[in-house]
Amino acid sequence: MSTWLANAIVRGTDVSDWLSEKRQAALGKLKQQSWPNRKTEAWKYTPVSVIDRGAFSPAVNDVDANAAIDAIDNLDASALVFLNGRYCEALSCKTLPEGVSITSFHNASAAQKEWALAQFASVKPDRHLFGLINDVLAEDGLLIDVEPGVQVTTLLRVVNLFSEGIEAHSRILVRVGKGAKLAIAEEFTNSTPSLNTSFAEYVIEDNAELEHYRFALQTGSALSVGGGHFKLHDHSKLHSTLVGFGSQLSRVDVDIEHAGQHAYAEKNVVYLLDGKEIFDLHSTIEHAKPNGTTEENVRGIVADQAKVVFNGRIHIHRDAQKTLAELNNRNLLLSRKAEVNTKPELEIYADDVRCAHGATVAELDTKALYYLQSRGVSRQDAQIMLNFGFINELVDRMPNEALATWLRSKLKVRFAQMKVSSPQDALVNS
Repeated sequence: MSTWLANAIVRGTDVSDWLSEKRQAALGKLKQQSWPNRKTEAWKYTPVSVIDRGAFSPAVNDVDANAAIDAIDNLDASALVFLNGRYCEALSCKTLPEGVSITSFHNASAAQKEWALAQFASVKPDRHLFGLINDVLAEDGLLIDVEPGVQVTTLLRVVNLFSEGIEAHSRILVRVGKGAKLAIAEEFTNSTPSLNTSFAEYVIEDNAELEHYRFALQTGSALSVGGGHFKLHDHSKLHSTLVGFGSQLSRVDVDIEHAGQHAYAEKNVVYLLDGKEIFDLHSTIEHAKPNGTTEENVRGIVADQAKVVFNGRIHIHRDAQKTLAELNNRNLLLSRKAEVNTKPELEIYADDVRCAHGATVAELDTKALYYLQSRGVSRQDAQIMLNFGFINELVDRMPNEALATWLRSKLKVRFAQMKVSSPQDALVNS
């Protein structure tokens, strides 16, 4: 067993709070888990040995005087800040939208604890190793409850900040009541050596809508493993956008369960990698009820010696007739040393469905690059234009224009940093 995992199990044994029942159940399952290696299918291309080699300390309660969140122009938002895995009221917004109850695990009332206990680890499948670790070690979290019928127009920004050398574990539980609407963004930015697990569980009740964003923008030496897990009920809607940069280890697991009829889910993903970075995305869509719709679009640009892993699975259950589901993964390689491991899957047990899936890997169009340069555009600007054109369609689909504008500026900076092989060295095969 991994030294780090063995230590995590020992630490988990000592945790005692109102979530102890859930933690002990997860701890029992965790003790039966093996540390991933090359023979572990879900981790075949993503080594986790770097976690064992790291030296990380538990989070401290002190507020970092240098901690700050990005200002986003023209964005109507309330910031909820986690500092090293713990909710920080000093850095968080004091004015919150009406009709929304938001409290930390430590300040939860008896009624809030009751529904949180029922929801905790119920949306997230227990097959996720680091999800179980998060069940056991999450030091703090947020309970977000939107009252039925409430249309929340203010975006909730859940901002995660990390200090160098820190190990942090956090959790958010969200319930969007019947007929309600909520927009929420989870943000992660860090490049220094640190380790974090952050998982979120969402229950979207009948006729409710969730607009969701996860910006996994950690780079450099940051080690990050997390997940977003969603349960959709009758006539509910989910629009989710995930943007990922690579780091020494960056893994995201996504699960969407159609637990009600006529549910709709749109999942758009963009990832950009450079250097020797790794980004690993595993997504599973469970269509358990009839008349559900899923559209999943995943696009990535990979440069230098970076590596992407994408495993996308859509599972159509026997009773899920009249399902419409599509999965598409497109990748652009900027170097012959860049690597993409993509595996889209369809598993269908119903006979009255419309489903499709596909994956492509291609190179930057050198003729288009030459054309732009021949018209006076610098090589770097031409590369940015072509790269941005590849993923801009998904950015345009973001419902929040202020967030999309902010993201475009982030992507432009990222593109300028990415290493592109010269035309004669470009990948020939697609």
